[in-house]
Amino acid sequence: MSARQVDFVIPRQYAVFTYVLILSFALSLALTWVMQKLARRWNILDHPAGRKSHDKSTPLLGGAAIFITFYIVLIGHVVAVSWFWPWGPAWLAQKLAMLLGEDHGQKMVGILLAGAMIFILGIVDDLHVLRPWFKLLGQIAAALVLVFFGMRIHLFYLHDVFSSSFITVLWVVLIVNSMNLLDNMDGLSGGVSIIAAITFFLSVQPYDTGFMVRFMLVIFAGAVGGFLFFNLPPARIFMGDAGAMFNGYLLATVAVVGTFHIEGVNSRAAVVSPVLALSVPLFDTLSVVWIRWRNGDSIMLGDKRHFSHRLVEVGMRPAMAVYFIYMVAALVGLNGALLPMLSLMGTGIILAQTLGIFLLIVLLMNAGKRNGSE
Repeated sequence: MSARQVDFVIPRQYAVFTYVLILSFALSLALTWVMQKLARRWNILDHPAGRKSHDKSTPLLGGAAIFITFYIVLIGHVVAVSWFWPWGPAWLAQKLAMLLGEDHGQKMVGILLAGAMIFILGIVDDLHVLRPWFKLLGQIAAALVLVFFGMRIHLFYLHDVFSSSFITVLWVVLIVNSMNLLDNMDGLSGGVSIIAAITFFLSVQPYDTGFMVRFMLVIFAGAVGGFLFFNLPPARIFMGDAGAMFNGYLLATVAVVGTFHIEGVNSRAAVVSPVLALSVPLFDTLSVVWIRWRNGDSIMLGDKRHFSHRLVEVGMRPAMAVYFIYMVAALVGLNGALLPMLSLMGTGIILAQTLGIFLLIVLLMNAGKRNGSE
């Protein structure tokens, strides 16, 4: 392909991404409005109680709008391109191959199947609160589906099936639960999910010759964006466990499927880019687990010790806390998007800066808490 052809193809891809983003956003917007009405009619509501921060009953089917939008747009385009390919121009065949990936859709089937499992698990949990161990088993089962379809994390010397499979399952379960735990204030989990999707898009872009990962990220960002319109403070609908776990699952899966490091091209530390993209939910989960363990409480017991709650505790309004966390996620995530393009020294500077940001946040929260108690 000549340089002139490349210059033409790249803008055409971004035109496709823009179209898909607008389509996903519009469909999600409409479906979220419908789900809001249906949830009230069917009495699928999240009622105020205990550690919950909302003061009125709120519809719970926002996650269904995200899930349905993602599947309709993704599967619809695969079917459409497949249908028109035999009678259309040769470039349609090329687009279908790009959309399905080099394995002709095997990974996409695995991603969609495991995603449906996670969503159904979340819906059941929203309707009938499941025991934590049962949810964990369901999440592990979904992660094993990814492994079965050939999606595993390969970290340099860890190429054997057992090690790579174990790390993949651990990663998926960790991110699914981290995004679920982050869903504790209006607009928080949805906004952070979009920021993470943008970070992944920028991180994968230089080295992922396939089209599938970026296409999925754009659909996902549009689907969550349409929901977020109704979920920003004060929220008119919640995504529920179904939405939060599906968001975490998809972002974790993108980290497994996407290419962030190519040997001999950039620093091996570029594989840390997904960790920075998801640093806020990881920080929230690890810090709240540490606080519970230090105080002798069950790490499975819900409370108001999350990142957002601690910001409110030191004087921020809930909406301000949410927007502050957005800024942290964007700053750290976009720094992470630079990693695939940096040398080892540049990567070290970014990682040190990220660590400094979170240490500064911890110090400021602790200082604010002490001043508030005096």
